[in-house]
Amino acid sequence: MSSVEKVKVYGKSSLRSFIPILHCPGCHYGVIIRIMCETIEELGIEDRTILLCGVGCSYGWPILFVLDGAACPHGRAPAMATALKRIHPDTVLITCQGDGDLGAIGLGCFMNALSRGEKLTTIFLNNAGYGMTGGQMAPTTLLGQVTTTTPRGREPEITGYPLHVAELAATMKGTAYSARVSVHTPANYQRAKRAMKLALQKQIDGIGYGFVEFVSACPASWRMSPSECLEFIDQKMLAEYPLGEFKNVDCIE
Repeated sequence: MSSVEKVKVYGKSSLRSFIPILHCPGCHYGVIIRIMCETIEELGIEDRTILLCGVGCSYGWPILFVLDGAACPHGRAPAMATALKRIHPDTVLITCQGDGDLGAIGLGCFMNALSRGEKLTTIFLNNAGYGMTGGQMAPTTLLGQVTTTTPRGREPEITGYPLHVAELAATMKGTAYSARVSVHTPANYQRAKRAMKLALQKQIDGIGYGFVEFVSACPASWRMSPSECLEFIDQKMLAEYPLGEFKNVDCIE
């Protein structure tokens, strides 16, 4: 029998705490957490990264990482990150916010941070609904999508149109990087990791705001199996929210 070289392809990150991830089966948040761990480790910024999370399913993320971090008042993660960055300019600030925390109650706070060109990095979790509070309509809910507050499907004449945050962030002069990614296939996982690294690098280099929107599955709110969620992302979510980079600059004048 020929010898086969064993190569480790998966292992527990040193940034992950001993507390288990408590998200629903099929939720993509655990995969996103892994991307964050890998990226922070590869950039070598573990000792100066601060993680700030908004209200939602990511509210408890700070206890899942061996990093400094805090849970923020609803929608105010960019404001807390701004204060910390100005007091400790050598730190790397990451905000993790859902579509309600950033796109609804926190939209003004987010836009103000963008307009000031704060040197921050934001992870925007877009699962087209309010997963933590029962599956109500979010700013990112698709047209026609059934939620607990849109039982007939989202109707634009009543509740408006889906909010495209990655494109919105790209229009702001203080934004150095804006992208939308997913983790529903291995290839997209690698693209998402690259985007995350670029967004952090823009902050490390002092260029401007870095923003990454993750299109993510929510089996509980969507009332689908994990495999059905993958099809829904591929056929429905990406039709409304195309993946890609919307801004990538090395200098803001």
